[in-house]
Amino acid sequence: MLDVLTGFVTELRRSGLPVSVTEATDAAEAIRHLPLEDRQAVKYALGATLVKSSAHWRAFDTAFEVYFSMRGPQYAIGGDGQPGTPAGDEDAATGAGRGQGRGEGAEGAGGLEQVSPEELAAMLYRALRDGDQAMLAAVARLAVGKYAGMEPGRPVGGTYYLYRTLRNLDLDGVLASLVDEARLAASEGPASPEAGEEEAPVPGPILRGRELGHLTPLEERLLEEEYKARIEELRREIEAEIRRRLVADRGAEALAKSLRKPLPEDVEFMHASRDELLLMRRAIQPLARKLQARLARKRRHLRRGPLDFRSTMRHSLSYGGVPVEPRFRHPRPTKPEIFVIADISGSVAAFARFTLHLVHAIAAQFSQVRSFVFIDGLDEVSQIFDRSETVTEAVHRVNQEADVVWVDGHSDYGHALTVFYERWGREVGPKTSVILLGDARSNYHSPEAWVLKELRRRARHVYWLNPEPRAYWGSGDSIIEHYAPYCDGVYECRNLRQLEAFVEHLV
Repeated sequence: MLDVLTGFVTELRRSGLPVSVTEATDAAEAIRHLPLEDRQAVKYALGATLVKSSAHWRAFDTAFEVYFSMRGPQYAIGGDGQPGTPAGDEDAATGAGRGQGRGEGAEGAGGLEQVSPEELAAMLYRALRDGDQAMLAAVARLAVGKYAGMEPGRPVGGTYYLYRTLRNLDLDGVLASLVDEARLAASEGPASPEAGEEEAPVPGPILRGRELGHLTPLEERLLEEEYKARIEELRREIEAEIRRRLVADRGAEALAKSLRKPLPEDVEFMHASRDELLLMRRAIQPLARKLQARLARKRRHLRRGPLDFRSTMRHSLSYGGVPVEPRFRHPRPTKPEIFVIADISGSVAAFARFTLHLVHAIAAQFSQVRSFVFIDGLDEVSQIFDRSETVTEAVHRVNQEADVVWVDGHSDYGHALTVFYERWGREVGPKTSVILLGDARSNYHSPEAWVLKELRRRARHVYWLNPEPRAYWGSGDSIIEHYAPYCDGVYECRNLRQLEAFVEHLV
């Protein structure tokens, strides 16, 4: 058990979770006081000791399911893609399979070759109709063995195996049949059993005890939701079965490497999937709150200024001229003014959206935040943020209402910066920090770098945040090298972690 826990903690660290030696020791101590057969108790005890942020739970859950999956020789993948049993150990393997959990001995009892697709479909139908958890587990194991076509030694995470299994089960058709049977049972009642047969159960708990008649729309919806929940439980069982076989075939460490996903704060803006963007949106609010508190604390700590020599000597008279209590001048720090100019075209739109979201979420740390967005035309959208109830709503309205197309809707940094300077350049002053967001790919238009030179002369700071890898800068139609000499800093900003580090640098 200690070896499994050590490998699990190592995988969490490789995934990016900050797990200290003390926390790993606490996790080991917690397991000592838990029944190891209670898998859920072990999981949440480890989560309580090792996970600090809810955004990290997905990575923790993935690693836990790999390292603490059921193991045994009955899960070995044979050359034909079926679970193998070592020669001479069939009885022992079958017994171990029965001891691993619900329905684990299904294959040992019947064998895949003895279960036809029609029989498996009938088992699946009954298990979903009756909500039989043990039968669902047995169906999952039979379905993986019959339909997944698993290959030993193949370096995959199992998604394709899951797809093949679910496709052959035709769960949408099964769901439709279950709902049709429920409608029929509600209108006519269940068919009377033949002599010697058991009475068929009424499908779905909402039909039990009700009078015959048609299903109301609410009853039908509730029944459908119940069946969908059971199908989702079957899907999880199939995933777990595939995972157990992959662990038996390749080992936990190799499988965990295949399944490893970056944390939300490490996902790149420009290559994030839809699910990853959703996780990033959930992570942005707690990140903004943490950053706001950190910036406020940083500002308080900067209140001590340089040594006030005259005041120190004056107060030292009460100590016989010894400067026991040094006195300092207390500066009056001013909050910076922020102008954000963001490219919202194409692939950099997600980057600009998250940056605007974070900057406006911590707007209390700045005296003023003004936002401008552009593609080849430029428009100020500060009023949209002022009139919207939430930052999320404001960002959505920016995408709908901002007038950012001048000619053809392709990025033109030179024209956009020129428009900004002509209309708002005089409002940039010594308290203003100008932040430009974009990849500086201008479709071979003129860069008009003189605008940035003038802004740098007027502003307190000029920063550029680029979501592209630094190795790509200056290649193709990238003109970042024309702007960099007139910026106080050009930063690679590809994820929330880098964005957080930059915003903290502003104050």
